[in-house]
Amino acid sequence: MILTKQQLQDNLDKIIWEIEEARIKRSEHLIVQLVVVSKYTEIENIKTLYELGQRAFGENYVQQLEERAKALEELPIAWHMIGRLQSNKINKLIDLNPMLFQSLDSIKLAKELDKRLDAKQKTLNCLMQINSAKEPSKAGFMPEEAIERYLEIKEQYPNINLKGVMTIGAHTDDKKLITKSFETTYKIYEALKKEGASICSMGMSNDFTLAIECGSNMVRIGRRLFEVNE
Repeated sequence: MILTKQQLQDNLDKIIWEIEEARIKRSEHLIVQLVVVSKYTEIENIKTLYELGQRAFGENYVQQLEERAKALEELPIAWHMIGRLQSNKINKLIDLNPMLFQSLDSIKLAKELDKRLDAKQKTLNCLMQINSAKEPSKAGFMPEEAIERYLEIKEQYPNINLKGVMTIGAHTDDKKLITKSFETTYKIYEALKKEGASICSMGMSNDFTLAIECGSNMVRIGRRLFEVNE
């Protein structure tokens, strides 16, 4: 559905206000970046949000990222790849040159990605995905191995620029469990700051205020932005 400029402005303002409230609760010094997840929306809505000042957009599929980056190539959008990456799509993703690949979820993928980057003489900014709630349905590194694996990727795969960590909050209505999954990831991020980690990407439409209160400095919001409020 294509929303009017006013509808998108209202939704964006509301989310920015909620981000601001959560940020102040955590720390006045915290800066939080909003990445708009645009996978469910029309290109016209992305254009309007860009006009309203939004610059970072995330896609879950390489194919969709390619189509949208092409359709909007006149706009200097900071594209993020936030979904799982299949090995047969690695070359395409590298060619698209996103600002950030947020879901580096295994050593196997790191090895393959580094090899292809090397062949193309390129580097890629990445976040390590952590399965902080240890859910079988989710990809990512287990919390207890995350620091060791982060250092391994930094050391062995020089074409990957690790910028920090990403997680998806626990899939539950239990606020305590969601909070615990964010706190687990934040602790890992804190430990990796001395290794140059600067991004802790946590929080989506349902739980971003909670994530910010746990220290997140990047949130990924889609559905809430594209709701039509009667």
